[in-house]
Amino acid sequence: MQLETLVEKFKQKDEKAFESLYNMYRDSMQGVIYNIVRDNDIAEEVMQDVFIKAWHNASTYSSQKGRFFTWILNIARNAAIDKTRSKAFKKSKQNLDSDFFVDILETSESLDNSTDAIGIKKFVGKLAEKCKAVIELIYFKGYTQLEASKKLDMPIGTIKTRNRNCIKELRNLVLN
Repeated sequence: MQLETLVEKFKQKDEKAFESLYNMYRDSMQGVIYNIVRDNDIAEEVMQDVFIKAWHNASTYSSQKGRFFTWILNIARNAAIDKTRSKAFKKSKQNLDSDFFVDILETSESLDNSTDAIGIKKFVGKLAEKCKAVIELIYFKGYTQLEASKKLDMPIGTIKTRNRNCIKELRNLVLN
């Protein structure tokens, strides 16, 4: 079935369309969420919440504003960031064992393979180094623009401009 047809049926609350889209995108969404929350169980929980939220807000999706994948990816990214900012999440991470930090150190330099289920890594790889750093921090690691500014030691205005320009460039690469 064509993606457009699936999305239209999804918007009409067709459960089979929901199941198909869930199966198509769950690995990608969970990979992006995991890169932000760094916990498989929490990533699974957030990913399921993302699809439920998408189901309830399906009528707000518009193909004129962007691709369905981008729409649901933004829901996933925002939900993961919200989760990391919650008091319960912060409290649960206060007494982490050293394995958590070793894992962060081992994977913080590159995009995680689980985020590449849709092949986006090859497109990000074609971007200039300045774009790769911003995209990776903001979209794959869940940094805010302010946090990315501090991490990259750049003014916040530069981060915002670079983020906007790099996303345009990435969109052109993906669509061409």
